[in-house]
Amino acid sequence: MAETRSCEFGVSGMKRAAAADSFEVDDEIFVAKKSMLPTLAVAPAAWENDPAASLAGLRHEFGEHGGINMSIEASATFTVMEPETMRRMFTGELGPDRDFFIYSRHFNPTVLNLGRQVAALEGTEAAYCTASGMAAISSVMLQLCSSGGHVVASATLYGGTRALLTHFLPRTCNITTTFVDITDHEAVKNAIVERRTKVLFFESISNPTLTVADIPELSKLAHDKGTMVVVDNTFSPMVLSPARLGADVVVHSISKFISGGADVIAGAVCGPASLLNSMMDLHQGALMLLGPTMNAKVAFELSERIPHLGLRMKEHCRRALEYATRMKKLGIRVVYPGLEDHPQHHLLKSMANKGYGFGGLLCVDMESEEKANRLMHHLQNSSQFGLIAVSLGYYETLMSCSGSSTSSELNSEEKALAGISPGLVRMSIGYTGTLEQKWSQFERAISRMEVDSTLFNKN
Repeated sequence: MAETRSCEFGVSGMKRAAAADSFEVDDEIFVAKKSMLPTLAVAPAAWENDPAASLAGLRHEFGEHGGINMSIEASATFTVMEPETMRRMFTGELGPDRDFFIYSRHFNPTVLNLGRQVAALEGTEAAYCTASGMAAISSVMLQLCSSGGHVVASATLYGGTRALLTHFLPRTCNITTTFVDITDHEAVKNAIVERRTKVLFFESISNPTLTVADIPELSKLAHDKGTMVVVDNTFSPMVLSPARLGADVVVHSISKFISGGADVIAGAVCGPASLLNSMMDLHQGALMLLGPTMNAKVAFELSERIPHLGLRMKEHCRRALEYATRMKKLGIRVVYPGLEDHPQHHLLKSMANKGYGFGGLLCVDMESEEKANRLMHHLQNSSQFGLIAVSLGYYETLMSCSGSSTSSELNSEEKALAGISPGLVRMSIGYTGTLEQKWSQFERAISRMEVDSTLFNKN
């Protein structure tokens, strides 16, 4: 079977050597030898519950000429010294773990290094970085499910994911999905059909309702029926570590908090080396054959931002909690998992990595789309509190009315089942300016709304 296999994950970082002929390959499964997997340079007790410590334990990549930053490998293709080497590379005998590269759609040194960082962040054996978050999700689903396969998924998901599961996969691949309330564990259990349901898919903190999933309990429930658990952790990097809580695969839209600059589209699949290697198989790998390849220059940009992700997340979360607390005191209907009256507050507290807070997003329910739009208008145009825009994780506050934007793929009944009200405003809290400065801008916008309401009632 070796001739059907691509280069494997097993990224110990060893440089190419003359003795590379001794590279071992397992002929039966797509898994790197355990001794070849990356190891962290700190004791497990110090890093297992702190993603920042895991990242700090990675080997530092220096530049080609001794630069403190790694070099960008912008080549699409790579040369070899001897023709025989290329044959051995295509059989999987020689691979990127020994510094042998074929073509950047397969593996690229710069992208591979970013994958090491994301794997350390999530506490998984391996990670592969993709051109977008949706590329990561769709590749995982296509790898784990065959025609006729079944998925159980949360009823509250990002609109693009919902569309993929509701429309695209059934039409093109005969893969169907049953949507359930992810907080109703009995309903989840009943929806999973043993030996048929391949994946239980949910978001760690749901988009946009901020419902928190019980990752340990859901993982146990799925595993008892032989089903793999895939968790989208886009809303809560650093805050939650789904793989450490029992999930099999973690996916990300790196475009959001991990990037932090709203200038990059990227994604990641994090999981066992065996799964990632199967996804890179020359004949049947979803990542290999669909080609959602990340550009090396993008990977370099992102690798320079990950070291300060922990600091950024702490400030996003600190301000979100403070604003949510103050909004509640003003009588505003606010949803935030850091508030004690949130239904899953204590659950999140029990699962979260200590010191990172409760997430950088909050929701304000204005009841109607008209009121939601007026609030956003004043927050942007009257007080400069934030920007009306989709996405999240930016250093400025971003806000959108979810029902008419990022969840617009759902019909009215689906929105109702997901708990998305017409006036739900999702806010990704930024960290520019001082906290008090930004809060005064929020209060000014609320005052303008009250003036508008008074004038409207008089007329």
